[in-house]
Amino acid sequence: MTDLTPEPERPADSAVRLDQGHVHGSGGIPERFQDPGLPPHVHRAADLDEKAAKRAERSVAGLFALSMLGTVLFLVAYFMVDVDTQTFVPLIGTMSLSNLLLGLGMALSLLGIGLGAVQWAKTLMPDHESVEERHPLRSADVDREGFVQTMTDGAETSQLTRRPIIKATMGGALGLFSLPLLVQLAGSLGPLPRNDLSVTFWNGEKQADGSWVAKKRRLHLDPEDRPIKASDVTIGSVFHVLPEGLQSELHGAAKLNEITKSTVLLMRLNPDDFQDTDKGRKARDWGYQGIVAYSKVCTHVGCPVGLYEQTTHHLLCPCHQSTFDVTNDCEVIFGPAGRPLPQLKINVDSEGYLIAEQPFQEPVGPSFWERES
Repeated sequence: MTDLTPEPERPADSAVRLDQGHVHGSGGIPERFQDPGLPPHVHRAADLDEKAAKRAERSVAGLFALSMLGTVLFLVAYFMVDVDTQTFVPLIGTMSLSNLLLGLGMALSLLGIGLGAVQWAKTLMPDHESVEERHPLRSADVDREGFVQTMTDGAETSQLTRRPIIKATMGGALGLFSLPLLVQLAGSLGPLPRNDLSVTFWNGEKQADGSWVAKKRRLHLDPEDRPIKASDVTIGSVFHVLPEGLQSELHGAAKLNEITKSTVLLMRLNPDDFQDTDKGRKARDWGYQGIVAYSKVCTHVGCPVGLYEQTTHHLLCPCHQSTFDVTNDCEVIFGPAGRPLPQLKINVDSEGYLIAEQPFQEPVGPSFWERES
């Protein structure tokens, strides 16, 4: 049962005064608080004793020097330790010595910089408390003009100008720490493509001296490795195709490398579906009775283009949704790809099997700065 007894009325002057301020009696909402002020400042040893300041300076410099040693260890491990060299680590087991040293070097480099900055702030940088009243978000012009002076004064009060050993070791630590990043960018992204993407197994037969002898190879189904006739390709069907001889003549890494570059998507359209543009006419002319062949390697970052929409005649890369229009020479109509998929010019031989009339006329795969237009 609900109690409907009305609450007795409070006197109008029933507000309660607290030591810290006033609180409305009706809702208990603070009206204002007394400023408690700042606690007394406690001086540090380095503030009062120059010998303590010197000890703090040496500790900061030592931590920055530790960071420098860690960076040097990283570089030595990267360039001089074989990645296949193994070592035993207690509680972990056998692992690559190169990975172990790279990890330790990076850890020491980061740890030295971080601890050095913390020790510097706690022992030598000014620690006086200050209070700043709330002000508009945009600083006044005079404050903006004084920013440079404030930074200059900060450098002076932080003793950066008085402690050259800290400035030198911190600069060395930060400078050396950038080298692993540059090494990773320059050395760990693999070799430059050069002409590796310009020559595929469709170019013909590779000789012992590295040269290629032109050959019109048949189109073989992947993975069955059998030739395909034009009559086998119906409208709307899609085939994954490799050059004749690739799977039987190559082995190991060389085989995988050529499969990656040479895989082709084969599909058939109604010849009337091609657009009446220069690109559309070229796509139709390089095909055979509506059958066209395009590189499967996306021109964005090299993902396999494997989705074909029959109703729109679009090829889609599932990695980043780059979309290519087959009716207009695989022109990019959506996504980050920078250029159309290279087309393989095809025909049929005397037995009706599809063959490559010529190799790709441009590099396959991602665009890169060495690629000729």
